[in-house]
Amino acid sequence: MNDVVAEWTERIREAADQRTPLRIRGGGSKDFYGGALRGETFETSAYRGIVDYDSTELVLSARSGTPLTEIEDALAGKSQMLAFEPPHFGPATLGGCIAAGLSGPRRAAAGSVRDFVLGVRILDGRGADLAFGGRVIKNVAGYDVSRLMTGALGTLGVILDISLKVLPAPAAERTLRLEMSKDDAIRALNQWAAQPLPISATCHAGNSLTLRLSGTDAGITAAAARIGGQRIDDGAGFWNRLREQQHDFFQGDDPLWRLAVKSTAPALPLPGQQLIEWNGALRWIKTATDAALVRDVARKAGGHATLFRAHESAVTAFHPLPDALLQLHRRLKQTFDPAGILNPGRLYAEL
Repeated sequence: MNDVVAEWTERIREAADQRTPLRIRGGGSKDFYGGALRGETFETSAYRGIVDYDSTELVLSARSGTPLTEIEDALAGKSQMLAFEPPHFGPATLGGCIAAGLSGPRRAAAGSVRDFVLGVRILDGRGADLAFGGRVIKNVAGYDVSRLMTGALGTLGVILDISLKVLPAPAAERTLRLEMSKDDAIRALNQWAAQPLPISATCHAGNSLTLRLSGTDAGITAAAARIGGQRIDDGAGFWNRLREQQHDFFQGDDPLWRLAVKSTAPALPLPGQQLIEWNGALRWIKTATDAALVRDVARKAGGHATLFRAHESAVTAFHPLPDALLQLHRRLKQTFDPAGILNPGRLYAEL
């Protein structure tokens, strides 16, 4: 794989000299996410393979082009998992998973993508080969640059290698469903979150609240008795469909908004259908209403709004940044990509 890295290094240096934008692409499963795609396509799928996996230390290192399914299959063979349950949306790669920074249904219970990133190796916008972090949490000191790459959508560097902390898969899981309104569900979820209940995922859509319990058989049985509801037989299938946005809610052509808000915020006063995850902290809304209104409602609810998916839109995907924060982003971009060639405009037009 050294030849691949050498080839990429030379290509980035030439692009920087000529100010040629590069569109970094793994499996292409997240092409819809973020700003418009610009520049020559820079494929990373050739740089693949698991480099090291120590199941006893719960650490895995792999190259960026490694298919996410290959990672998950290797972990499943040792009864372990990527605890943040990353969505695939297609032929996803590990590098694309880290660059997008998206977490699935287990995020509220286990943590986000960046919580599990121990170290990364990248090529910056000059073609310099840089490594940050390590294979253990103790190696992280000072500015945690490795986690900075999580969610940067390739605007700061081409990810080469990633080291991740993994977790044991739960011994047992059970999915329950209860009938209740949005506001009743939000109250119940926040009450349960403050109790020692093994809730690992939640979803409210329509008038139904679905939740997953993970842990030991005894712990799950006791928690189910306290919570009540009907047991769902195909629980694993339900959460997989939710993660991959194959749930009925996500069908249709209306713009899809992703709002991160305070978990205690009541049902949001916006037209359109809503789906609630993460104990109330994540609200999906399908609505064609004005973007400024959606973002104002998100701000008043203590959070921010992302236009996650839209067929045609002139609206900026990500919530506008305050001036001070935008200046910080510009300084980071200038440091890692002074020629501005790596995925320009993918996060914000100014970057």
